[in-house]
Amino acid sequence: MRQDIIEGVKTKKLKWLRDDRGRLMEILRNDDEVFAGFGQTYVTAVLPGVVKGWHFHQYQDDTFAPISGSVRVGLYDAREHSPTKGAVAEYRLTAEEPFLLQVPRGVVHGFECIGDVEAVVLNIPNRPYNRQNPDELRMDPFKNDIPFKWNATRGG
Repeated sequence: MRQDIIEGVKTKKLKWLRDDRGRLMEILRNDDEVFAGFGQTYVTAVLPGVVKGWHFHQYQDDTFAPISGSVRVGLYDAREHSPTKGAVAEYRLTAEEPFLLQVPRGVVHGFECIGDVEAVVLNIPNRPYNRQNPDELRMDPFKNDIPFKWNATRGG
């Protein structure tokens, strides 16, 4: 994975550890280079043919890990003073070849399910969600000026 396409995007290879009982995957530790702090942990699921995005945060960094299925992640650097402003990147997160993807605040992002089954992604943002004052700005996934095209036909 290239990490230099968009300034501040980081990845960490993950692997399943298997034994005769099943498997385990260590995802994030507080001594990892990609650890940006802990706000909360949640999972999100996306159905085949659906895209979740575009959205971005002013204060929150997201750290995604695939749990099941596969997603195609789109990133767009909309940060005014970034050296990679205007850059677009694509990553594929799969449970079979997992890695952690950290998206810094200000980078517009979204993902679509690729495959025939629901995809589940874990997110470990560095700030908790504030229901009274959400740090989430949304954009229509299909009607925008971002030079990235989704294969999905429905957005959310």
